[in-house]
Amino acid sequence: MARPRPSDPPAPAPTWPCLRGHGPQECRLSVSVVPNASRTEAVGLHDGALRLRLAAPPVDGKANDALVAWVAAQLELPRRAVQLARGPASRQKQLEIGAPEAVVAAWLRTALAAAEDGPGGGLKGPGPRGR
Repeated sequence: MARPRPSDPPAPAPTWPCLRGHGPQECRLSVSVVPNASRTEAVGLHDGALRLRLAAPPVDGKANDALVAWVAAQLELPRRAVQLARGPASRQKQLEIGAPEAVVAAWLRTALAAAEDGPGGGLKGPGPRGR
């Protein structure tokens, strides 16, 4: 007589190479930034980081400010909950986010699904002139 097969365990939630938990209510998000874009949007993953186009110039910290403000708005968090932890003068940055990893992972699923919808299909924010 054949032994009954145990049911398959549920599939684990996808892990994101760009996201790491940093305590129960914090996480770190690695981003690769392309400044001076026509609009702000998530466009996919690149080299283990979330690739973002920013509609801000890399001058006087404007791109960093735009990045922090956009991520906070996308996650519906106060701006103070998102801080630049690394890379103020680099395209490769790391953000410290005051939200559980699961919340940011859910947003990543949405952002990357929208980015896969085609050219210009990422989650968008206002452009340099409020587009």
